[in-house]
Amino acid sequence: MQTATVQMCSSPDVAANLASAHALLTQAAAQGAELAVLPEYFCGMGRHEHDKLAWAEDFGSGPIQEALARWAQELGLWIVAGTMPLRSPAPQRVFNTSLVFNPQGQCCARYDKIHLFRFGNEREQYDEAAAITPGTRPVVAEVTDRSGHRWRVGLSVCYDLRFPELYRHHAQAGADIMVVPSAFTCTTGQAHWEVLLRARAIENQCFVLAAAQGGQHDNGRRTWGHSMAINAWGEVLGQRTQAGAGVVLATLEPAHLQRVRQQLPALEHRTLS
Repeated sequence: MQTATVQMCSSPDVAANLASAHALLTQAAAQGAELAVLPEYFCGMGRHEHDKLAWAEDFGSGPIQEALARWAQELGLWIVAGTMPLRSPAPQRVFNTSLVFNPQGQCCARYDKIHLFRFGNEREQYDEAAAITPGTRPVVAEVTDRSGHRWRVGLSVCYDLRFPELYRHHAQAGADIMVVPSAFTCTTGQAHWEVLLRARAIENQCFVLAAAQGGQHDNGRRTWGHSMAINAWGEVLGQRTQAGAGVVLATLEPAHLQRVRQQLPALEHRTLS
């Protein structure tokens, strides 16, 4: 299966971000992609934590979701739609949600980010819990490529990457691919991004597709970028090393997973749960 891991540098302008996302997905489809992954907050990176409340939608309706459904159908793509804000029952809070659309334009999976990022040093302070309600349920979606092969895709978002138990849950549920739409800061990304992604691939013997925000944003935040695709042996299949928007293409082969899991049956050797 040909995949596209999409990098963006989103702004507070939702319409401009959607236009950029559409252009990148069109580029990916023209290059043969069957599955495309958008980054966290692809539709908007606000100047303040609560800005995202202004463009939040109810699940199943709204212009952002309508655009995603239209693009998936128009381009014949499976789209893992990074994240977008969906309304939460909690006042002044939203869910940070990843949606999966099939090539018929139907939303076939929803994952609300479980782990909420908090980080602070003398220069930076972040606290997602100020505006986000955490999800509670791991989700594995099913994607069918053009050959008819079925792939199980474990959904995660950004800070989830630091919690290996989520990915092991996905592996136990039969995941072949882990997706990690993200907006890692430069500070944490430079230190931990690649090593964590490769570890999740190696320990769960899965492909990993990590679509990131990358660049300088209007709110002063700098995101790390380095969107990448990784195979089950921990090898980087493709990576965007520069900031700004772009697409990383990678071909995922079922035979690679079978070979790695047969040669080193680590998942079968687990003794602790």
